[in-house]
Amino acid sequence: MQTVRKRQVKDLHLKSTPGVSKENVAQKKKQRFHFDLWLCLTVQNWILDFGRPIVMIILPLEWFPLNKPSAGDYFHMAYNVITPFLLLKLIERSPRVLSRTAVYLCIITFVMGASIHLVGDSINHRLILSGYQLHLSVRENPIIKDLKPASLIDSFELLYYYDEHLGHLMWYLVTEGQIAELFLLTFVAMVAMVIFQHHKGLGPDSNGLFLFYSFGVTVLLVALWVAYLWNDPVLRNKYPGLIYVPEPWSYYTLHIKKSH
Repeated sequence: MQTVRKRQVKDLHLKSTPGVSKENVAQKKKQRFHFDLWLCLTVQNWILDFGRPIVMIILPLEWFPLNKPSAGDYFHMAYNVITPFLLLKLIERSPRVLSRTAVYLCIITFVMGASIHLVGDSINHRLILSGYQLHLSVRENPIIKDLKPASLIDSFELLYYYDEHLGHLMWYLVTEGQIAELFLLTFVAMVAMVIFQHHKGLGPDSNGLFLFYSFGVTVLLVALWVAYLWNDPVLRNKYPGLIYVPEPWSYYTLHIKKSH
């Protein structure tokens, strides 16, 4: 009799606690940190994405002629295959059943945006080797000004749009200057969701916390980057607008390449 009463009291306690249910408790027991996938995503991002321009700069130009893909291009191709695969594996392990249509559309958009960026970035790198200066606008670049016919300049501006705006937007690469607003809005939405869940007695699991803290660290690093270049007049002119986040490539052609 006492055992039955204890069970009834325990059940009443669970029901009276805001936002807590048996289903929630069961889910928390099943959740685990996906170390393998997060490690692969982190390592391949540092090597295949962050390391891509470094490889293009370091390796001799003779190894990769300007009319052939560079080492960085091959890194980019690998990234375009590995990243969506890892994202799909991560979604498979989600405790919630997500809409297949939404997942397919997101992954297709990601791959399309990354592919657009691959082509644009590959050509941009070759332009840099020919004297193109990324800290200047397309029309202000010395090697572009004298192009004949003048309509070719419009074609290069279209290439820049595909590479730096549309490609980045579809690729979710949103910590660069052109579309940093989307990154900040996403982070604000994540903060609001965490606060909302906290008031209901819920919270993200270890995977959600890892993603949330990763975004938080990114915001901090971007803030330090912006503070370092806050008073740079050339980059200020290149990136006007409410939110000022200079691109690393622009910093390279303005401050590093000239010193070599």
